[in-house]
Amino acid sequence: MNEHASHHRARAQRTTEGWTFLVESIRNHRTVGSIAPSSKSLANMLADPLLKRAPRNSNVLEVGAGTGSVTRVLLPQIPRGSRLDIVEANPHFAAHLRRLVRGNPNLLEKRDQVRVHNTFVEQLTTDCRYDVIVSGLPFSNFAPRQVEEIMGRYLDLLRPGGTLTYFSYCGSRWVRALLTSRPEARRQRDVKDLLNQYHNQYAVGCWTVWGNLPPAQVWQLRRPIDTVNASDLLTVRSDISR
Repeated sequence: MNEHASHHRARAQRTTEGWTFLVESIRNHRTVGSIAPSSKSLANMLADPLLKRAPRNSNVLEVGAGTGSVTRVLLPQIPRGSRLDIVEANPHFAAHLRRLVRGNPNLLEKRDQVRVHNTFVEQLTTDCRYDVIVSGLPFSNFAPRQVEEIMGRYLDLLRPGGTLTYFSYCGSRWVRALLTSRPEARRQRDVKDLLNQYHNQYAVGCWTVWGNLPPAQVWQLRRPIDTVNASDLLTVRSDISR
């Protein structure tokens, strides 16, 4: 396949994925949380903890992978001997991700290192502990109790010293507060307050990705090696344009 044909195929695939994402967003907006896949700049930022670990072997968990924007960045970076578990509750997205993994040329000799799980992360059965967890779940759409359950699950699945990275859309809470009912606005405030508690204890970085639509804020949290000194790990950086 020549370069022009490859480019045309990739462009057609992105268009198809965009429509798939939009359709599923309309069907399941509360669990999808967006109308478009993450941009490449956001995907790169979310995958950054894995890139920084190279060339060391890593166990990686991606949750809420959607149509695979971040998955595409992770797949080429998985060294031989590493493991990537992809968790996606939406069956249409999960089927798409399996096709993506099967057709990825970077996995010809390490396809058995990647698994797609069509389930919720709270229900994932695994004895693995992960060096990196990448979350694409729309926390702003969930109840506070569910967010707390998911965050607790992430911390349980992380190895001591492991990194969790996730994002939220900038300004979305304020827009929703103007357009939603008081109970809905209260739910969003409670979710934000809950996440701030995790930030205060575990955050090691925060960036704004202006190259995404809408702009997104990316957080990195780290499970402390010594839980007594967990609060000492808080070094939230200023936002930067990526």
